[in-house]
Amino acid sequence: MGLHRLFGFLGKDLAMDLGTANTLLYTPRKGIVLNEPSVVAFDKRNNKVLAVGAEAKALMGRAPDNVSTVRPLKDGVIADFDVTKAMISYFIRKVIRGLRFVKPSIVICVPTGITQVEKRAVVESAVESGARDVRLIEEPMAAAIGAGTSIHEPVGNMVVDIGGGTTEVAVISLSAIAYSESVRMAGDGMNSTIQRFFQDEHRLIIGENMAEKVKIGVGSAYTLPEPLKMTVPGKDLIQGGPKSVTITDAQIREALKEPVKVIVRAVRKALEKTPPELVVDVGQNGMLLAGGGALLKGLDQLITRNTSIKVLVDSDPLTTVVRGTGRTIEEKGAFDMVYIN
Repeated sequence: MGLHRLFGFLGKDLAMDLGTANTLLYTPRKGIVLNEPSVVAFDKRNNKVLAVGAEAKALMGRAPDNVSTVRPLKDGVIADFDVTKAMISYFIRKVIRGLRFVKPSIVICVPTGITQVEKRAVVESAVESGARDVRLIEEPMAAAIGAGTSIHEPVGNMVVDIGGGTTEVAVISLSAIAYSESVRMAGDGMNSTIQRFFQDEHRLIIGENMAEKVKIGVGSAYTLPEPLKMTVPGKDLIQGGPKSVTITDAQIREALKEPVKVIVRAVRKALEKTPPELVVDVGQNGMLLAGGGALLKGLDQLITRNTSIKVLVDSDPLTTVVRGTGRTIEEKGAFDMVYIN
């Protein structure tokens, strides 16, 4: 592939959703070109990276002692700079087919509650991974753009973005965030809660991947029209051998009650702190639910019951943020006000 064709493929820009659970990359020409778990596996003896993304996630709980599987982002921000840099470098090279001399410009979405130190870590990690320059956009803003919300109007629009590490609640008007609330409770917190439930109630130890399967399979925030059951394998806490238990959606719903309550409380707090004119707009327009956590069954119904506001779940909530980030590089000039320093 020639250099001209390559830059045409990339549009000279990349959009990145650097998430706690998954990292997505978007190019103007091809749309979403990468969607992989934010996981790195490396050999502890020599710090050599062995696998990144889906391959690394498959090793979680199954690797020998000398292999460590790490999720370098915690609560939406970088927890391990060196591992994050290796992961970003791998993903960028994968997208541009290993041609190291290409240095794309990257727009990365970040949580609203990120500190200046954390912002600098994100930017430096991307630059050291080969980016020509880096711009940042807040996740709720990117989600609103990705869902097609008219952010430029003097009208209040509420976004609830539930990712892997954080839940971002924001009210947007005139291309700016009028009020935001960020809580470090989201998909990962739900998975941990499910793991504790099995250990406490069934003396069963399950891994993070299995907890996620349970959440997706029978997890819910509101009573379902039809009950669900699931048989879950794991390790017997007492005997140490394999063991399986069958659980229902009602049991997992009860287990998830506390993390779900934290999210609902953040939404209510944001409404309480938002100016009345904008709350009226939100009441008329409804609020947008995005991110992987939006897929938790009945969560939209629970939020509506607690706020009396209709909730609109994006058509593809897992990619809302990266699609919005991608639009900001496709429509240059139209979104200049949305970037943060």
